[in-house]
Amino acid sequence: MAHIAVTPGVPGIRSLALFRPETAKPLYELAQVLLREPSPLSPAERELIAVHVSARNGCVFCASSHAAAARELFGVGQAVVDSVLANSPTDELSPKLHALLGIAGQVQESGRAVTHEAVALARMHGANDREIHDTVLIAATFCMFNRYVDGLDTLTPSDPQEYAAMGKRLSSFGYAPPKTA
Repeated sequence: MAHIAVTPGVPGIRSLALFRPETAKPLYELAQVLLREPSPLSPAERELIAVHVSARNGCVFCASSHAAAARELFGVGQAVVDSVLANSPTDELSPKLHALLGIAGQVQESGRAVTHEAVALARMHGANDREIHDTVLIAATFCMFNRYVDGLDTLTPSDPQEYAAMGKRLSSFGYAPPKTA
């Protein structure tokens, strides 16, 4: 049971958005800009960064819901999502994305943990300033989202089908706060 009186049966950040719509609006707008607006990184790649950070933070709700969205967006390349969740490298992951995930993992540890070497490696594999910037901001944002969701002990479904439905919604419609009742 959540630490505060959220709408029963509504999982994760959606319950918090219903509880406090005025804070939900900028948070969802930020997620939409970071994960869906035009970027040199694909929406699938950006979702994968969110998955990586959320899994490292142990946030089951965020890791599962964003993994479902990434699976939808990757389509035939879905195995890459499972490899990131398992923290085991795969040949399906481009060297550039692998390097960017390394930066995201460093951000998850601490902003000051990001090394010049990690950034140089990403650049060596073709990452540009915008991709590095967005990786760091997505990682930092998901650290906040993970702590928000878990810090208030929101509902975390255990049924994978619930996450599959979330993934379809997120991949099709992006990030919009839930409508209040």
